[in-house]
Amino acid sequence: MDTGLIGLLGQAPPSTSNGEDVTVQDEIEFSDSVVCGLRVAKVFRENTDTINSIDFNAGGDMMISAGDDDQIIIYDCENGTIKRNLKSKKYGVSMVRFTHSRNTVIHGSTKIDDTIRYLSLYDNKYIRYFSGHTNKVTSLCMSATDDRFLSASLDRTLKLWDLRTPVCQGMMYLQGKPIAAFDPEGLIFAAGMNNECIKLYDLRSFDKGPFCNFRLSHEKNEWASVKFSPNGKQILLTITGSSVIRVIDAFYGTPLHSLTDHKLTSPTYSPEACYSPDSKYIFLGSEDGKIHVWNVESGRKVVILNGDHPRPLTCVQFNPKYMMMATACTDMSFWLPRPQTS
Repeated sequence: MDTGLIGLLGQAPPSTSNGEDVTVQDEIEFSDSVVCGLRVAKVFRENTDTINSIDFNAGGDMMISAGDDDQIIIYDCENGTIKRNLKSKKYGVSMVRFTHSRNTVIHGSTKIDDTIRYLSLYDNKYIRYFSGHTNKVTSLCMSATDDRFLSASLDRTLKLWDLRTPVCQGMMYLQGKPIAAFDPEGLIFAAGMNNECIKLYDLRSFDKGPFCNFRLSHEKNEWASVKFSPNGKQILLTITGSSVIRVIDAFYGTPLHSLTDHKLTSPTYSPEACYSPDSKYIFLGSEDGKIHVWNVESGRKVVILNGDHPRPLTCVQFNPKYMMMATACTDMSFWLPRPQTS
């Protein structure tokens, strides 16, 4: 990935919340001053219920969201506008993820059953169904290298799929609530289980078992998510009902940081966190609607960003190509850095 990211929302920038225009800037590198200068540039209030997931396409020019109100909304990130609003009234929608095509996504279901669905955004028609899970899907992630994807479910299974066939390519039974994620290369995946163990598998030989086991201190609360840093060197764990998120070394399993100091009162709230594209910062959405930011190398709290979200944050994600962040509760906010002065 390039060290410099473009701080823009396209050549026709949207208006900020105070009516100012967002100006196109030269390439910007992440720094404390840039991170502290992030502010909300555009707010969308299209949803009537919680936005449960968001995802950027690989090119960074599009973003998609899924809501508990059954809405699938496609955003134009370059112009700060909504491209299209789709409905999934019959099946509901969760865990929406872009495939390698900008015109197709996969998502979980919230109604009828727990089937994973492969949707064409071009004509709003389903291409294929992936049936097999018997309880809520807790993780859904695409490989960066091919058409395979992983799903984990409260039915305590982890399944490997290929977009080209509805037949499950592999399955594992895991202890406790399973969570899973691919590494940035798409060749290794991590499976978190029983709130104390992370197992690493080689996608080419995962049926032979994990090639590495990281056993951590047992958490009394359930792990909510596992994510690799974009450079593949770290693993980030969020925990349901806990004010702590954990960062561990992806090669040795060594605990690096326990990041805390954010408001949390609900035992069922799952904080949402992400890395900056250069892996130097961690952004955490909190129950009070604020975004807490840490420096990854030092573990130091850098800033608390206030985007005036009216409800607990459910989604926080950084654009992979542009200097832009998206955060969501029932509202969707696009963030940009302050224009740099010469």
